[in-house]
Amino acid sequence: MFPPATDPGLVPSPSKLSRSAGAFTLDDTTAIRVTPGAGPAAALLRTLLAPATGLPLPLAPDGRIVLILDPALAGLGAEGYGLTVSGKAVLLRAAGAAGLRHGVQTIRQLLPVAALGAHPVRGVRWSVPGVEITDVPRYAWRGAMLDVARHFQPVSFLRRFTDLLALHKLNVLHLHLTDDQGWRMPVAAYPRLTEVAGVPHGGAYSREELRDLVVYAAERGVTVVPEIEMPGHARAALAAYPHLGNFPERRLDVWKSWGVCDTVLGVTDEVLDFCRTVLDEVLDLFPSPYIHVGGDECPTTEWHRSPAALRRVAEEGLDGPDALHGWFMERIGNFLTGRGRRPLGWTETGHDLPESFAVLAWRDEVHGLAAACRGQPVIMAPHRSTYLDYPQSDRPDEPPGQSGDAVDLPAVYATEPAPSHWETAAAARVLGTQAQLWTEYVATAAHAEYLAFPRLCALADTAWSGGHDWPGFQARLHHHRTRLDALGVPSRPSAILRPERNTK
Repeated sequence: MFPPATDPGLVPSPSKLSRSAGAFTLDDTTAIRVTPGAGPAAALLRTLLAPATGLPLPLAPDGRIVLILDPALAGLGAEGYGLTVSGKAVLLRAAGAAGLRHGVQTIRQLLPVAALGAHPVRGVRWSVPGVEITDVPRYAWRGAMLDVARHFQPVSFLRRFTDLLALHKLNVLHLHLTDDQGWRMPVAAYPRLTEVAGVPHGGAYSREELRDLVVYAAERGVTVVPEIEMPGHARAALAAYPHLGNFPERRLDVWKSWGVCDTVLGVTDEVLDFCRTVLDEVLDLFPSPYIHVGGDECPTTEWHRSPAALRRVAEEGLDGPDALHGWFMERIGNFLTGRGRRPLGWTETGHDLPESFAVLAWRDEVHGLAAACRGQPVIMAPHRSTYLDYPQSDRPDEPPGQSGDAVDLPAVYATEPAPSHWETAAAARVLGTQAQLWTEYVATAAHAEYLAFPRLCALADTAWSGGHDWPGFQARLHHHRTRLDALGVPSRPSAILRPERNTK
């Protein structure tokens, strides 16, 4: 490393970084030279730098910014890259397209902070310091979940949030699209899902908006993973189509309270057909290899009282109504695996989802370990260090959030996806980690950004480079905050519109 005075404060920290002499300055004559396959990364670099710098950065065979896609660089893996900057040239190399995209984000961070702005800036020398970087991520899954079911956010914010993730080399945007309080994705066969269940707390997306978002995110190296909750957290769907519930004659409204609702999907063939129809449309819009189908917080009280559910228990020879949860999830999982996708769900015990599932362990580390020991891929998402709906601090001016102790920056930074006491085989099944931004108390985009950053900076550092240097991270974050400021990310509670606390 090099002296703090010259440390560029990159977040996340690169695997290896050393300072070299000189700096490369971009100007109106600077061009980009690309090798086959590197064109999309060059287009991304131009797109990201143009608003503030105004530089055209044309493609040219003698360009001094050189982007090389070389599969022979296998040691860098799918997402690693090498970056060399001297006074004469910028050389970015990677074995895969994802690595080039990550290198582009590093170049953005190495430039003066003003380069991150959305409007033209004059009088700035657009120089990149001389560096030698070799950078490979620790984990393949580095994500953030955004709940747009509780409070809807327009697709313009989803694009901005995607850009913020990509800047920090976070590569998964997990969209929580449905819940008791709202249904945000259109399904042609069931129009009332958005006509009725999309009304409270916002609205719904069009197919075109979601399809365009997927493309936009992919261009930045971010995979959009959709989540359709089932069989619990389904009150909004039941408000639109009561016959999908356990008591078809009952009429419900879209839930306007928070917490866990005890109205859940029924277990008839018609309900399973509904879920498959919905998921067919999900598969059509989202090419993600993982499809999230919820699976958690599913009270079984209604199944104990429903004649149809009790008949299903008898027909299937199950131990009782509680066993319907595993029965239901197994059928949904089989449907997805039959379509070539991996089902993903929230685990509450480590044993509650079929073995075909990848799991998000959110209650406790031991649940992730239990699932890994069963052979399941695991994404660690412990709520006491990755749930960003908890306040950032105990300060009295913090906006309202989930009750409980604050999840502060050190807590997020201390997230350890594969603890050292795990056996090697279990640790190898950990895909990575992600943060969760539930939005019961988050009605505005500004509020969401305030809660997400800088805590997502800490998670990015942990997921990419290991997160074992808290003093070093603090020092880098001190400069990185100026980048967040340039991007307009709120840094104080007074900068956001504080929503009213729901008292129900």
